[in-house]
Amino acid sequence: MNKINKFEMRLSALSENENFARSCAAAFCLPLNPTLDEINDVKTAVSEAVTNCIVHAYNGAADKYIDMSVTAEEGGKLTVTITDSGCGIEDVEKALQPFYTTKSDEERSGMGFTIMSTFMDELLVTSEKGRGTQVSMTKFIRGARNVDSRTDSAAD
Repeated sequence: MNKINKFEMRLSALSENENFARSCAAAFCLPLNPTLDEINDVKTAVSEAVTNCIVHAYNGAADKYIDMSVTAEEGGKLTVTITDSGCGIEDVEKALQPFYTTKSDEERSGMGFTIMSTFMDELLVTSEKGRGTQVSMTKFIRGARNVDSRTDSAAD
């Protein structure tokens, strides 16, 4: 039986919550025994996803929310899902291309999805114009322990 651990949270779409979201995701994956590089990869990808929600989905509207769920599975599969109910993406395939941005007048690089896909092993973006976007990112933690990080050594 595959052990699964999961948490969910809702954040106000405020830029100061980006650091909190990335820290929560990083802390949650610790029982999987990630390397520092793997932790930093997860943190970077979460930062990009949350920032995209704030900047693009909500255009900085602080009265909106971002939902984040993180699932850790036995064997080291970590999945982070970031969901907004913002403006949605008209053309997901186009948005996934490096340097594509809808905010070129604001000096945006258009590299958010490229960064997410570079630092994570899998990236899935689904969106509906006017209804929101869901970004699901998976990282396989190479040195993973079981999700239940307790050891039996005390019982020996």
